[in-house]
Amino acid sequence: MWGKLLGTCFGFMFGRWVGAILGFWLGHMFDKSLKQNFDKVGGFQGFFSGDDLHQRQALFFSSCFAVMGHIAKSNGRVSEIHIQAASVFMDEMGLHGENRQEAQNAFRAGKSADFQLKEAISDFKDVFARRYDLLQLFLEIQIQMAFSDGHLAAQEKQLLQKVSQYLGISATHFQFILKRYQAEFSFRQQRAQEQSQQNGQQRSHYQQKQPPSNEGTFSKSQALAVLGLGNDATEKDIKRAYRKLMAQHHPDKLVSQGLPEHMMEVAKRKSQDIQSAYEFLKKAS
Repeated sequence: MWGKLLGTCFGFMFGRWVGAILGFWLGHMFDKSLKQNFDKVGGFQGFFSGDDLHQRQALFFSSCFAVMGHIAKSNGRVSEIHIQAASVFMDEMGLHGENRQEAQNAFRAGKSADFQLKEAISDFKDVFARRYDLLQLFLEIQIQMAFSDGHLAAQEKQLLQKVSQYLGISATHFQFILKRYQAEFSFRQQRAQEQSQQNGQQRSHYQQKQPPSNEGTFSKSQALAVLGLGNDATEKDIKRAYRKLMAQHHPDKLVSQGLPEHMMEVAKRKSQDIQSAYEFLKKAS
């Protein structure tokens, strides 16, 4: 406990939000190691190996949940839907025990009235400035939180635009990312509905001896939108967009750049959506 407290205080004194977050993480690791043997993990030398990978992962983790909490409270109060969405997100990441508690603490910090969004994002960008794919994934996660209730409120969109601006993402590209996520959200819902219908038809087939229908419920234009393309896209455009998006969301690459391993599922799910849309387009051509 004392390690976390002192680490956070000293970190904030020397590095504002980024210092506080890193100080909290180092304090947590120090407290945790005291229960074992601090020397066995290499002392403080262990924290600064691998281009400070662990520090970057800790910063991404804490900043992500803090900004999620701030966006969830954009309407003045955090709805049960947003709380449930954050909880489901933690479940998908497999967060339990101390890791889940740290995520909840960061989420609550983001909800506080004195949370400085611009300062927090600026500190985050300073660390990840040369890792554009991670900056974009960070924004996509915040968009996912805003869409947790199925629609995007005006206040939420304004906050997302600020986050995008502070990350150094242009207004044009923000609209592109937002539109692509909306298509991804719709595509994912329709694929789930299609799967549910097929399962129901298969059960009916066994009961009534009738062949199930394989007719899809989503369109080529929706699959193109998942890849960020319009209806006039050529086969070459589709392949180029697919390869670019798959490279941007490759889980192993993102983890090596600072994405927490717990968040690999986010990148995997996005890769699966991109892959599904591409496969659908190949069959439709």
